Amino acid sequence: MAELSTGATGALAIAMWDFSWLERRWPGGGYEDWERALDGLVERGYDAVRIDAYPHLVAADPDGAFTLIPAWTMHDWGSPAKVTVSPMPALVDFIRLADARGLKVALSTWFRQDLDDTRMSITGPVDLADSWIATLDHIRAAGLLHTIWYVDLCNEWPQLFWAPFTVPGGEEGTDDLLRTSPDGRQWTNTALARVRAAYPELPLCFSISAQFDTVLAEDVSHYDLLEPHVWMVLAGPRRFYEELDYDGRDPVQYELLADQAERLYRSSPEEWRIQLSNMITDMADWSRWRNLPLVTTESWAIVCWKDGPGLDWGWVRELCEFGVDEAIKHGRWMGIATSNFCGPQYRGMWDDVDWHRRLTSRIHDAPVPLLVAECLDGSDRRQPAQTRPTPVR
Repeated sequence: MAELSTGATGALAIAMWDFSWLERRWPGGGYEDWERALDGLVERGYDAVRIDAYPHLVAADPDGAFTLIPAWTMHDWGSPAKVTVSPMPALVDFIRLADARGLKVALSTWFRQDLDDTRMSITGPVDLADSWIATLDHIRAAGLLHTIWYVDLCNEWPQLFWAPFTVPGGEEGTDDLLRTSPDGRQWTNTALARVRAAYPELPLCFSISAQFDTVLAEDVSHYDLLEPHVWMVLAGPRRFYEELDYDGRDPVQYELLADQAERLYRSSPEEWRIQLSNMITDMADWSRWRNLPLVTTESWAIVCWKDGPGLDWGWVRELCEFGVDEAIKHGRWMGIATSNFCGPQYRGMWDDVDWHRRLTSRIHDAPVPLLVAECLDGSDRRQPAQTRPTPVR
Protein backbone atom coordinates (compact mmCIF):
# COMPACT_ATOMS: atom_id res chain seq x y z
CA MET A 1 0.00 0.00 0.00
CA ALA A 2 1.19 3.52 -0.77
CA GLU A 3 1.38 6.11 2.00
CA LEU A 4 -0.09 9.52 1.31
CA SER A 5 2.50 12.13 2.23
CA THR A 6 2.37 15.91 2.12
CA GLY A 7 6.12 16.36 2.01
CA ALA A 8 5.64 19.00 4.69
CA THR A 9 4.92 19.23 8.39
CA GLY A 10 1.35 20.39 7.80
CA ALA A 11 -1.53 19.71 5.48
CA LEU A 12 -1.77 20.72 1.83
CA ALA A 13 -4.29 23.23 0.53
CA ILE A 14 -5.97 21.71 -2.51
CA ALA A 15 -8.30 23.16 -5.15
CA MET A 16 -10.76 21.29 -7.36
CA TRP A 17 -10.63 22.20 -11.05
CA ASP A 18 -12.58 19.10 -12.16
CA PHE A 19 -13.13 19.01 -15.94
CA SER A 20 -13.17 22.81 -16.16
CA TRP A 21 -9.41 22.92 -16.67
CA LEU A 22 -9.88 21.49 -20.18
CA GLU A 23 -13.46 22.40 -21.11
CA ARG A 24 -13.54 26.09 -20.13
CA ARG A 25 -10.80 27.39 -22.41
CA TRP A 26 -12.76 30.06 -24.27
CA PRO A 27 -11.90 33.73 -23.59
CA GLY A 28 -13.35 34.48 -20.17
CA GLY A 29 -13.88 30.80 -19.34
CA GLY A 30 -11.22 30.97 -16.65
CA TYR A 31 -8.74 28.42 -18.02
CA GLU A 32 -7.87 29.90 -21.39
CA ASP A 33 -4.36 30.60 -20.02
CA TRP A 34 -3.22 27.69 -17.86
CA GLU A 35 -0.04 29.42 -16.76
CA ARG A 36 -1.92 32.45 -15.51
CA ALA A 37 -4.52 30.28 -13.73
CA LEU A 38 -1.86 28.16 -12.05
CA ASP A 39 0.12 31.25 -11.04
CA GLY A 40 -3.08 32.50 -9.42
CA LEU A 41 -3.39 29.24 -7.50
CA VAL A 42 0.16 29.59 -6.18
CA GLU A 43 -0.44 33.25 -5.31
CA ARG A 44 -3.38 32.19 -3.14
CA GLY A 45 -1.29 29.64 -1.28
CA TYR A 46 -2.51 26.37 -2.77
CA ASP A 47 -0.24 23.35 -3.01
CA ALA A 48 -2.28 20.96 -5.13
CA VAL A 49 -5.09 20.78 -7.66
CA ARG A 50 -7.54 17.96 -8.44
CA ILE A 51 -8.50 17.53 -12.10
CA ASP A 52 -10.31 15.16 -14.43
CA ALA A 53 -7.87 12.95 -16.33
CA TYR A 54 -10.52 11.60 -18.75
CA PRO A 55 -9.06 8.07 -18.49
CA HIS A 56 -11.80 6.41 -20.54
CA LEU A 57 -11.14 8.78 -23.44
CA VAL A 58 -7.36 8.57 -23.19
CA ALA A 59 -7.55 4.77 -23.17
CA ALA A 60 -9.97 4.72 -26.12
CA ASP A 61 -7.78 6.94 -28.32
CA PRO A 62 -4.85 8.89 -26.87
CA ASP A 63 -4.61 10.91 -30.08
CA GLY A 64 -8.33 11.45 -30.47
CA ALA A 65 -10.68 14.39 -30.18
CA PHE A 66 -14.01 13.92 -28.43
CA THR A 67 -17.14 16.05 -28.43
CA LEU A 68 -18.51 16.24 -24.89
CA ILE A 69 -22.14 16.70 -23.95
CA PRO A 70 -22.58 19.33 -21.20
CA ALA A 71 -23.15 17.85 -17.77
CA TRP A 72 -25.50 20.79 -17.12
CA THR A 73 -26.25 24.30 -18.28
CA MET A 74 -26.82 26.07 -14.94
CA HIS A 75 -23.53 25.37 -13.15
CA ASP A 76 -20.14 26.87 -13.97
CA TRP A 77 -18.19 23.63 -13.82
CA GLY A 78 -17.29 22.61 -17.35
CA SER A 79 -18.87 23.91 -20.51
CA PRO A 80 -22.61 24.73 -20.73
CA ALA A 81 -22.55 23.71 -24.41
CA LYS A 82 -21.01 20.94 -26.47
CA VAL A 83 -17.24 21.22 -26.61
CA THR A 84 -14.59 19.23 -28.45
CA VAL A 85 -11.46 18.34 -26.49
CA SER A 86 -8.32 16.28 -26.92
CA PRO A 87 -7.42 15.02 -23.41
CA MET A 88 -3.98 13.89 -24.50
CA PRO A 89 -1.43 15.51 -24.70
CA ALA A 90 -3.28 18.31 -22.87
CA LEU A 91 -3.17 16.33 -19.63
CA VAL A 92 0.60 15.95 -19.78
CA ASP A 93 1.05 19.61 -20.74
CA PHE A 94 -1.06 20.76 -17.79
CA ILE A 95 0.72 18.48 -15.30
CA ARG A 96 4.08 19.74 -16.55
CA LEU A 97 3.03 23.34 -15.94
CA ALA A 98 1.79 22.46 -12.46
CA ASP A 99 5.03 20.64 -11.68
CA ALA A 100 7.07 23.66 -12.78
CA ARG A 101 5.28 25.66 -10.07
CA GLY A 102 5.77 23.05 -7.36
CA LEU A 103 2.10 22.05 -7.40
CA LYS A 104 0.96 18.48 -6.81
CA VAL A 105 -1.82 17.09 -9.00
CA ALA A 106 -4.57 14.76 -7.77
CA LEU A 107 -6.18 12.86 -10.61
CA SER A 108 -9.85 12.00 -10.65
CA THR A 109 -12.54 11.49 -13.28
CA TRP A 110 -16.16 12.44 -13.71
CA PHE A 111 -16.38 10.04 -16.68
CA ARG A 112 -17.65 12.81 -18.92
CA GLN A 113 -20.11 11.77 -21.59
CA ASP A 114 -19.08 12.22 -25.22
CA LEU A 115 -21.28 11.81 -28.31
CA ASP A 116 -20.36 8.12 -28.56
CA ASP A 117 -20.83 7.61 -24.80
CA THR A 118 -17.42 5.98 -24.61
CA ARG A 119 -17.74 5.57 -20.84
CA MET A 120 -20.33 2.82 -21.35
CA SER A 121 -17.60 0.59 -22.81
CA ILE A 122 -16.57 0.05 -19.19
CA THR A 123 -18.24 -3.23 -18.30
CA GLY A 124 -16.53 -4.02 -15.02
CA PRO A 125 -13.77 -3.08 -12.59
CA VAL A 126 -11.02 -4.47 -14.83
CA ASP A 127 -12.00 -2.07 -17.61
CA LEU A 128 -12.12 0.76 -15.09
CA ALA A 129 -8.64 -0.06 -13.82
CA ASP A 130 -7.16 -0.56 -17.28
CA SER A 131 -8.34 2.86 -18.42
CA TRP A 132 -6.43 4.38 -15.52
CA ILE A 133 -3.35 2.28 -16.14
CA ALA A 134 -3.28 3.40 -19.78
CA THR A 135 -3.55 7.04 -18.69
CA LEU A 136 -0.87 6.75 -16.03
CA ASP A 137 1.42 5.10 -18.58
CA HIS A 138 1.39 8.34 -20.59
CA ILE A 139 2.17 10.40 -17.50
CA ARG A 140 5.04 8.08 -16.58
CA ALA A 141 6.41 8.22 -20.13
CA ALA A 142 6.48 12.02 -19.81
CA GLY A 143 8.53 11.75 -16.61
CA LEU A 144 5.78 13.35 -14.50
CA LEU A 145 4.60 10.56 -12.24
CA HIS A 146 6.26 12.25 -9.26
CA THR A 147 3.79 15.14 -9.62
CA ILE A 148 0.76 12.92 -8.97
CA TRP A 149 -0.27 13.14 -5.33
CA TYR A 150 -3.00 10.51 -5.45
CA VAL A 151 -5.55 9.00 -7.83
CA ASP A 152 -9.29 9.00 -7.20
CA LEU A 153 -10.63 6.32 -9.55
CA CYS A 154 -14.07 7.93 -9.82
CA ASN A 155 -15.57 11.14 -8.53
CA GLU A 156 -18.31 10.62 -5.95
CA TRP A 157 -18.45 6.89 -6.48
CA PRO A 158 -20.75 5.28 -7.52
CA GLN A 159 -23.35 7.92 -8.37
CA LEU A 160 -25.03 7.09 -11.67
CA PHE A 161 -24.62 10.68 -12.85
CA TRP A 162 -20.87 10.02 -13.04
CA ALA A 163 -20.68 6.22 -13.27
CA PRO A 164 -23.76 4.97 -15.17
CA PHE A 165 -21.88 1.86 -16.23
CA THR A 166 -22.11 0.42 -12.71
CA VAL A 167 -25.70 -0.75 -13.20
CA PRO A 168 -27.28 -2.48 -16.22
CA GLY A 169 -28.26 0.14 -18.76
CA GLY A 170 -27.26 3.03 -16.49
CA GLU A 171 -30.81 4.24 -16.70
CA GLU A 172 -32.05 7.38 -14.97
CA GLY A 173 -34.17 6.51 -11.97
CA THR A 174 -32.16 3.37 -11.20
CA ASP A 175 -30.73 3.18 -7.70
CA ASP A 176 -27.00 3.73 -7.30
CA LEU A 177 -24.81 0.71 -6.67
CA LEU A 178 -24.36 0.21 -2.92
CA ARG A 179 -20.73 0.35 -1.88
CA THR A 180 -21.42 -2.16 0.92
CA SER A 181 -22.97 -4.72 -1.44
CA PRO A 182 -20.98 -7.67 -2.85
CA ASP A 183 -20.98 -6.00 -6.28
CA GLY A 184 -19.90 -2.72 -4.73
CA ARG A 185 -16.98 -4.37 -2.94
CA GLN A 186 -15.97 -6.21 -6.11
CA TRP A 187 -15.88 -2.99 -8.13
CA THR A 188 -13.72 -1.08 -5.66
CA ASN A 189 -11.41 -3.86 -4.48
CA THR A 190 -10.73 -5.28 -7.93
CA ALA A 191 -10.12 -1.91 -9.56
CA LEU A 192 -7.90 -0.61 -6.77
CA ALA A 193 -5.87 -3.83 -6.61
CA ARG A 194 -5.31 -3.85 -10.37
CA VAL A 195 -4.13 -0.24 -10.56
CA ARG A 196 -1.98 -0.77 -7.48
CA ALA A 197 -0.26 -3.77 -9.09
CA ALA A 198 0.80 -1.51 -11.96
CA TYR A 199 1.53 1.60 -9.88
CA PRO A 200 2.25 0.57 -6.28
CA GLU A 201 3.79 3.96 -5.48
CA LEU A 202 0.55 5.91 -6.04
CA PRO A 203 -2.01 6.38 -3.24
CA LEU A 204 -5.46 5.34 -4.46
CA CYS A 205 -9.10 5.86 -3.46
CA PHE A 206 -12.66 6.46 -4.61
CA SER A 207 -14.15 9.78 -3.51
CA ILE A 208 -17.69 9.83 -2.09
CA SER A 209 -20.54 12.26 -1.47
CA ALA A 210 -23.41 9.90 -0.59
CA GLN A 211 -24.21 6.72 1.37
CA PHE A 212 -22.65 8.30 4.45
CA ASP A 213 -24.96 6.31 6.70
CA THR A 214 -23.12 3.08 5.81
CA VAL A 215 -19.48 4.18 5.60
CA LEU A 216 -18.63 2.32 8.80
CA ALA A 217 -19.65 -0.92 7.13
CA GLU A 218 -17.59 -0.31 3.99
CA ASP A 219 -14.59 -2.40 3.07
CA VAL A 220 -11.84 0.17 2.62
CA SER A 221 -8.99 -2.30 2.99
CA HIS A 222 -7.71 -1.40 -0.50
CA TYR A 223 -7.81 2.36 0.07
CA ASP A 224 -4.79 4.52 0.87
CA LEU A 225 -6.89 7.54 1.86
CA LEU A 226 -10.50 8.56 2.33
CA GLU A 227 -11.92 11.40 0.24
CA PRO A 228 -15.38 12.41 1.46
CA HIS A 229 -17.00 15.54 0.05
CA VAL A 230 -18.56 17.36 2.97
CA TRP A 231 -21.09 20.19 2.81
CA MET A 232 -23.47 21.78 5.28
CA VAL A 233 -26.30 21.10 2.83
CA LEU A 234 -25.66 17.33 3.07
CA ALA A 235 -25.60 17.24 6.86
CA GLY A 236 -28.61 16.40 9.00
CA PRO A 237 -31.00 16.09 10.66
CA ARG A 238 -32.32 19.26 9.00
CA ARG A 239 -32.01 19.11 5.22
CA PHE A 240 -31.13 22.45 3.70
CA TYR A 241 -32.16 21.72 0.12
CA GLU A 242 -35.37 20.01 1.18
CA GLU A 243 -36.37 23.05 3.23
CA LEU A 244 -35.74 25.20 0.18
CA ASP A 245 -37.55 22.70 -2.05
CA TYR A 246 -34.53 23.03 -4.34
CA ASP A 247 -33.97 20.56 -7.18
CA GLY A 248 -30.51 21.07 -8.59
CA ARG A 249 -31.50 19.58 -11.95
CA ASP A 250 -33.72 22.53 -12.84
CA PRO A 251 -31.77 25.55 -14.20
CA VAL A 252 -34.59 27.93 -13.27
CA GLN A 253 -34.14 27.12 -9.61
CA TYR A 254 -31.03 29.24 -9.30
CA GLU A 255 -33.54 32.02 -8.75
CA LEU A 256 -34.75 30.08 -5.70
CA LEU A 257 -31.21 29.85 -4.35
CA ALA A 258 -30.63 33.56 -4.91
CA ASP A 259 -33.86 34.47 -3.14
CA GLN A 260 -33.83 32.03 -0.23
CA ALA A 261 -30.51 30.26 0.46
CA GLU A 262 -28.79 32.96 2.49
CA ARG A 263 -32.02 33.81 4.29
CA LEU A 264 -32.44 30.17 5.37
CA TYR A 265 -28.85 29.98 6.58
CA ARG A 266 -29.06 33.33 8.44
CA SER A 267 -32.29 32.24 10.14
CA SER A 268 -30.33 29.78 12.35
CA PRO A 269 -26.62 29.89 11.50
CA GLU A 270 -25.52 28.14 14.69
CA GLU A 271 -27.76 25.17 13.96
CA TRP A 272 -26.45 24.81 10.43
CA ARG A 273 -22.88 25.15 11.69
CA ILE A 274 -23.42 22.48 14.34
CA GLN A 275 -24.69 20.10 11.69
CA LEU A 276 -21.63 20.75 9.52
CA SER A 277 -19.36 20.33 12.54
CA ASN A 278 -21.01 17.01 13.38
CA MET A 279 -20.50 15.73 9.85
CA ILE A 280 -16.84 16.75 9.92
CA THR A 281 -16.45 14.97 13.26
CA ASP A 282 -18.04 11.83 11.80
CA MET A 283 -15.52 11.81 8.95
CA ALA A 284 -12.65 12.34 11.39
CA ASP A 285 -13.90 9.43 13.50
CA TRP A 286 -14.13 7.24 10.39
CA SER A 287 -10.55 8.19 9.55
CA ARG A 288 -9.33 7.30 13.04
CA TRP A 289 -11.17 4.01 13.09
CA ARG A 290 -9.76 2.93 9.73
CA ASN A 291 -6.40 4.57 10.37
CA LEU A 292 -6.50 6.28 7.00
CA PRO A 293 -5.83 9.95 6.26
CA LEU A 294 -8.48 12.28 4.88
CA VAL A 295 -8.50 14.59 1.89
CA THR A 296 -11.54 16.74 1.12
CA THR A 297 -11.57 18.65 -2.17
CA GLU A 298 -15.24 19.66 -2.32
CA SER A 299 -16.70 21.49 0.66
CA TRP A 300 -18.00 23.12 3.08
CA ALA A 301 -21.07 25.25 2.57
CA ILE A 302 -23.35 24.71 -0.39
CA VAL A 303 -22.83 22.44 -3.39
CA CYS A 304 -24.27 24.76 -6.03
CA TRP A 305 -23.47 28.48 -6.28
CA LYS A 306 -22.00 30.90 -8.81
CA ASP A 307 -21.64 34.54 -9.74
CA GLY A 308 -24.91 36.15 -10.71
CA PRO A 309 -27.72 38.51 -9.73
CA GLY A 310 -28.68 37.99 -6.10
CA LEU A 311 -25.95 35.43 -5.49
CA ASP A 312 -23.66 36.84 -2.80
CA TRP A 313 -20.50 35.00 -1.74
CA GLY A 314 -20.21 36.46 1.77
CA TRP A 315 -22.18 33.81 3.64
CA VAL A 316 -20.53 31.04 1.58
CA ARG A 317 -17.05 32.27 2.52
CA GLU A 318 -18.14 32.57 6.15
CA LEU A 319 -19.37 28.99 6.33
CA CYS A 320 -16.40 27.63 4.36
CA GLU A 321 -14.00 29.32 6.76
CA PHE A 322 -15.82 27.68 9.65
CA GLY A 323 -15.55 24.29 7.92
CA VAL A 324 -11.82 24.65 7.31
CA ASP A 325 -11.22 25.51 10.96
CA GLU A 326 -13.34 22.56 12.12
CA ALA A 327 -11.44 20.13 9.91
CA ILE A 328 -8.10 21.48 11.14
CA LYS A 329 -9.10 20.84 14.76
CA HIS A 330 -9.28 17.09 14.22
CA GLY A 331 -5.79 16.61 12.82
CA ARG A 332 -6.97 13.94 10.37
CA TRP A 333 -6.82 15.82 7.05
CA MET A 334 -3.74 15.77 4.83
CA GLY A 335 -5.47 17.80 2.15
CA ILE A 336 -8.09 20.49 2.75
CA ALA A 337 -10.05 22.54 0.23
CA THR A 338 -11.37 25.97 1.08
CA SER A 339 -14.49 25.27 -1.02
CA ASN A 340 -15.48 23.61 -4.30
CA PHE A 341 -15.49 27.04 -5.95
CA CYS A 342 -11.74 27.67 -5.88
CA GLY A 343 -11.34 28.28 -9.60
CA PRO A 344 -10.93 31.40 -11.75
CA GLN A 345 -14.43 31.05 -13.24
CA TYR A 346 -15.92 31.87 -9.82
CA ARG A 347 -14.80 35.48 -9.68
CA GLY A 348 -16.60 36.29 -6.41
CA MET A 349 -14.49 33.67 -4.63
CA TRP A 350 -11.35 33.78 -6.74
CA ASP A 351 -10.76 37.53 -6.56
CA ASP A 352 -10.66 37.63 -2.75
CA VAL A 353 -6.96 36.77 -2.64
CA ASP A 354 -6.57 37.71 1.03
CA TRP A 355 -9.33 35.30 2.06
CA HIS A 356 -7.62 32.43 0.24
CA ARG A 357 -4.20 33.24 1.66
CA ARG A 358 -5.56 33.50 5.18
CA LEU A 359 -7.19 30.07 4.95
CA THR A 360 -4.35 28.33 3.12
CA SER A 361 -1.94 29.61 5.78
CA ARG A 362 -4.07 27.96 8.45
CA ILE A 363 -4.21 24.74 6.44
CA HIS A 364 -0.40 24.70 6.17
CA ASP A 365 -0.19 24.93 9.97
CA ALA A 366 -2.69 22.09 10.47
CA PRO A 367 -1.42 18.93 12.13
CA VAL A 368 -1.50 15.83 9.96
CA PRO A 369 -2.41 12.34 11.20
CA LEU A 370 0.25 10.03 12.50
CA LEU A 371 -0.39 6.70 10.82
CA VAL A 372 1.04 3.32 11.70
CA ALA A 373 1.75 0.58 9.19
CA GLU A 374 0.01 -2.13 11.19
CA CYS A 375 -2.34 -2.46 14.09
CA LEU A 376 -0.88 -3.64 17.37
CA ASP A 377 -2.25 -7.13 16.76
CA GLY A 378 -0.52 -7.34 13.37
CA SER A 379 -3.70 -6.99 11.31
CA ASP A 380 -3.98 -4.73 8.29
CA ARG A 381 -4.03 -1.06 9.33
CA ARG A 382 -7.11 -0.43 7.18
CA GLN A 383 -9.23 -2.74 9.28
CA PRO A 384 -10.85 -1.59 12.55
CA ALA A 385 -8.24 -1.06 15.25
CA GLN A 386 -10.40 0.82 17.71
CA THR A 387 -13.85 0.83 19.18
CA ARG A 388 -16.41 1.37 16.46
CA PRO A 389 -17.28 5.10 16.36
CA THR A 390 -20.75 6.54 16.65
CA PRO A 391 -22.67 5.96 13.39
CA VAL A 392 -22.41 8.72 10.83
CA ARG A 393 -25.29 11.17 11.12
